[in-house]
This record gives sequence, structure tokens and C-alpha cells, in this order.
Amino acid sequence: MESATALFSLIIALPLIGFLINGVIGLFAPAYRNNKQLIGIIANTAVFIPFVIAFYFFMNMNAGSDALVYKLFTWIDTGTFSVDIAYRVDQLSVMMTLVVTGVGFLIHLYSMGYMAHDEGYWKFFAYLNLFIFAMLNLVLGNNLLLLFLGWEGVGVCSYLLIGFWYTDMAKSDAAKKAFIYNRIGDFAFLIAMFMIFQTVGSLNFDVILGNLDAFSSEYTFAIGLLMFVGATGKSAQIPLFVWLPDAMAGPTPVSALIHAATMVTSGIYLISRMSPMYVMTPEVMLIVAVIGALTAIIAATIAITQNDIKSVLAYSTVSQLGYMFLALGAGGFTAAMFHVVTHAFFKACLFLGSGSVIHAMEHVEHGLHDEGKDVHYDPQDMRFMGGLKKYMPSTYKTFMIATVAIAGIPPLAGFFSKDEVLAMAFNAGMGEYAGWAYTALWGVGIITAFLTAFYMFRLTLTTFHGSFKLPQKIKEAVGAEKFLHESPATMTIPLWVLGTLAVFGGFLGVPNFIVETFTHEEAHINLLHDWLYSITADYDLVLSHGIEWTLMGVSILIAVSGVWLAFRMYNNDQQLESDAAISNRFGGLYQVWKDKYNLDEVYEGLISDPLVRFSDKVLAVFDMKVVDGIVNTIAGTVRLFGSLFRYVQTGVVSNYALAFVVGVILILYLMVM
Repeated sequence: MESATALFSLIIALPLIGFLINGVIGLFAPAYRNNKQLIGIIANTAVFIPFVIAFYFFMNMNAGSDALVYKLFTWIDTGTFSVDIAYRVDQLSVMMTLVVTGVGFLIHLYSMGYMAHDEGYWKFFAYLNLFIFAMLNLVLGNNLLLLFLGWEGVGVCSYLLIGFWYTDMAKSDAAKKAFIYNRIGDFAFLIAMFMIFQTVGSLNFDVILGNLDAFSSEYTFAIGLLMFVGATGKSAQIPLFVWLPDAMAGPTPVSALIHAATMVTSGIYLISRMSPMYVMTPEVMLIVAVIGALTAIIAATIAITQNDIKSVLAYSTVSQLGYMFLALGAGGFTAAMFHVVTHAFFKACLFLGSGSVIHAMEHVEHGLHDEGKDVHYDPQDMRFMGGLKKYMPSTYKTFMIATVAIAGIPPLAGFFSKDEVLAMAFNAGMGEYAGWAYTALWGVGIITAFLTAFYMFRLTLTTFHGSFKLPQKIKEAVGAEKFLHESPATMTIPLWVLGTLAVFGGFLGVPNFIVETFTHEEAHINLLHDWLYSITADYDLVLSHGIEWTLMGVSILIAVSGVWLAFRMYNNDQQLESDAAISNRFGGLYQVWKDKYNLDEVYEGLISDPLVRFSDKVLAVFDMKVVDGIVNTIAGTVRLFGSLFRYVQTGVVSNYALAFVVGVILILYLMVM
């Protein structure tokens, strides 16, 4: 047991050690900052070894096996309140650890090429390692307080990474926005923790989930809702999702790390971990499903109108997270976690692929400047791209694979997980509680699936097909194609690994009914479902095989329709015309989508601006007149008495002697009398 604890502790310790080596030495030894290869090797090793160790635990864990708890030391012990630094190894935590360290390692490797010319190279990798350390505490913590430590840690690291280029005020503002919005949700999560401790006197998961009968229905509803509010902050759901698209201001590897496999999945992990409590409150489950479905379709409609390649992917992430919450609300906790895994593969590939494209477009701009051509354009704007598949074959092929996967085309990974999400929503529609509502939400999910296939192929076709549009947009840039090139191997190798996972990752969760239909025998090959079943509290699937095949057929038809329409509208340099045609068809509604539903303006008008005015008119006056007034009055009183008593301190010895004698006489008089 001690050897296992020591081995497991390396999973947590190595990313922290990597952060300390690169961060501290880089801070105090400027010469070390120039050794970028050593910095990259240390940072990558600090993530790769934990992945190998986690894979070892994965291979030695069976479906339904009991959780193992590795206690390192006691963190807090007041007698009535005790919390350990202890880590939980079960199917759910190990699966998340593999995703965090595996995809995290590929992003670290990619960053060695992407950030090669950045002056803050050492600091960037220190932040990445610290982020992984915080995320591992979140997914492996055996109690809510340790989970919350990691929860807050990834929030701080996201602030540092999103605002990494902090001299640009827009990037700095995006970092502050992410930090503030997350704090809103975190406050609700903190209240839920207080309520849990008040009820059972502990924050350990075993104690909480083993004493659910101690919670009243009102408390369970309140705790579930508060935790969900916390999840809407971290996992970017209505109403707290507006920070995530702005987070694109950070370097592209940060976007992949935050939006693919780590921070934004924290809320899904939290609700899955607490799933036995959530199934006790069908009202909260319905709220979770409604918010998830609305977020999915709202983000999808916005994504249709965006021209920034990373912005499209950002809203795609918000939409896919909405799918996961729809599954959670429908009782499909395993389906949600399955989609977390497949989404990590194809979305990380898409973000890193977009970074490869941006890297090439920036190289074109630098090359033109070197030739003396004063050319300025947005390297992330798809309207300046096109025809890149000829110059960037590896990036194009992997990007197309990931696009097919997210569109839900079989047999790629996204098809199986998205189909299971929709099946769980339809299944909930056949239940006794709010069945009509879940059926409507399934319809929303189907529409979102069509939009997803459409806007993702719009992005891919506009970026890689047709002709290179930069010379058409900027007359001085004729010949710009000669500066286009494929990214280095450190960037393309992670793309191919993630692309391969996007192809085959879905087979981890192939529905049993597919095999049963062909073999006519009971099958148990849904590895993720079998593995997670003893951990999460999934609802039973009551659909017949015929209904399941019908739903799958509908899902495929919807995805193919979206792909076909995108090819028809965007395959041959038709973006401007096709966007105009959509705008004309939907009129003012299209403008609403393009303006992102004016949510930022609404929040500013209803919350930010009134708070600022209230602070200026009331709080500032209260601070100056009341708080400062009390302080100044006390200070003035002390100053007044000081100015009076200073006359007693004359410095004349005879006066002091006289006062002494008078005092002695006075005391003797009082004693005699």
C-alpha cells in the first residue's frame, strides 16, 4: 500500500515540481530562460509520467471495483472538522486523469513549437504545469474541499494563461472577465459545501453519498441547484457562459487546454460525482437539462455567424457542453462523461489545428513585412484564408477528421457519444416526470446537431477549400502564398494523435444494442458504461432496439443534411455570398445571432452599470462621509488631546520635581484621610 501511495503521489507531485523548476529558476536565473529545449522537456515530462502512472492504475482496475483512497497527510484538524489531503482512485477519477494528462501532454508538446519564439516561454510552461496540478487535485480529490482547492486553482491559472499577453488590454480584460464570472459560480458552490457540512459534518464523498437519507428534500434541491450554478460558471452555461468566447484572447494552446479536456469539464465531473444526490431531485435534473439544451442551441446559432476561426470553435465548445448538461439532466451521467472524453479528442484537435492555421497566417504577415509590404490583417479571420489544404496537408487532414467527428458522422467518436446523449434525452421523455419537456429538449438537441454539422463544415470549407483569399483582399499581398507552410513536427504530431483518437475513441462506448442486433446475443462491449455504472447513478434505458435504431438513423440523417448544406453553400469561395443569403433569409434574427444576443450589453445594462453607478453615488459617499468620517473623528480627537497634553511635557526638571512632590503629598493625604 505504501509503495502504491508513493507511486500515486507522483501523479500529483510531478506537475507541481515542473512548475517550481521552470517558474522559480526562470524567475531568478535569466540565463535559464534561453534554454527552451530543457524547459519544454521538463514541462512535458512532468505531465507525461503522470499519464503513464494513471494508465497503470487504469489497467489494474476492473469494472465495479471499489474505490481506493490514498491519504498523504491531514490538512485541517480542529476536532470537530477534519480534512485530509487524500486522493480517490475510482473509475470516474482515473478516466478524467487519463484525459487531463493525456490530452494535456499533447498540448504541452504542441506548445513547444507554437510558443517557440515567445519571450515568456519559461513562464508559459510553468503556468501550464500549475494548471495540470490544479486540475488533478480537482478530479482526484477525495473530499469537496480538496476538489474546491483545485477548482479555484484552475480558475487562477486560467486567469494567468488567458491574460498571458497582458500588455494587450483586450487580453487582460478577457482574463479578468473569466475570473469574475467564475467567482460568481464559485460562491454558490461554496454555500452548497457549507450546507452539506451542516447536514453530515463532513466533506468526504463517502460520508456524503453514504448518508443521503440525512438530507431533506428542500436541502437536496438547494444543494443541487447551488452546485449547478457553480458548474454553469466553470462549464460555461447560461447565464455565465459569456466569458468563454472572450477567453480566445489567450494563446491557442491555452484555448485547447481550457476548452477541450480540462477546466470546462469540471462542472460535468462535479455533477457526475454527486449524481446519487441529483437523482433524488428530478426538479433540479429538469433545470439542468433545460439550461443545457438552451445553451447548446443559442451557442450554435451564434457560431453560424462568426468569422473568427477560434470564435467559432469557442461557441462550438459552449454548445457541446450544453449537450453534456442535457445528458446529465436526462439521467445519462455516463453518456455525459462519454461525450467529455470524445469531445476532448476532437475539440483539442480542432483548436490545435486552428493554431496551426493562425501560425501559418502570421508567418505570411511577417514575410510580407520583411519584403517591405505594409500589410495588416486579422490572421484568425476566415475571410482571409481559403485553399490552405494544398499548403498544410497534415493540418487539413486532421482538422477534417475532427470536423467529421464533431458533426456526428459514423463511425467517428462524436457520432457514438452524441447519439447516446440524444438517446438519453429521448429516453427521459418516456418517463413519468415531465416527459413532454424532455421530448421537446430532444428536439432542441436534434436541431443543434444539424447546426453543429453545418457551422463546422462552414469553417473547414472556408478555411481549407477554394482559393487563398488574402491576395484578393489585400492587393499588396500578391505572392503571399509562398510564405504558407506546414507547421513543425512538434505541432503536427499531436494533431495526428488526436485525429486518430477522434476516429477510434468512440468505440470505447459502442452501444450494446448494435452488437446484439447482429449477433443476437447479449453484449457488454460498452466499456465506458460498464466501467462507470457503479460510480454514477444513470437512469435505466427503457428504449427498445427498434426505437434506438430509429433514433440513430435520425441522428445520422440530420448530420449528413447539415454537411450537405454546408458543402452546397461554402465549398467554392462562397462564404460572403452564402452568409448574405442566410442573413437575408433570417433577417433580424440573423443579426441577433451575429450580435451574440447582446448578452454582454444586457449584463452591462442590468448589472454592471447599475452597480458602478450605485458604487459612485452611494458606496463612495458612504465610504468618504461615514467610514472616513469616523476614522478622521477618532484621529482628530487623539490629536486634540495630544496637543493639550504636550504642554505638560515642558522639559524643565524643576517642574517635574514639583509635580512629583505634589503627587506624593496627594497620595499621602488620601491614605491618611
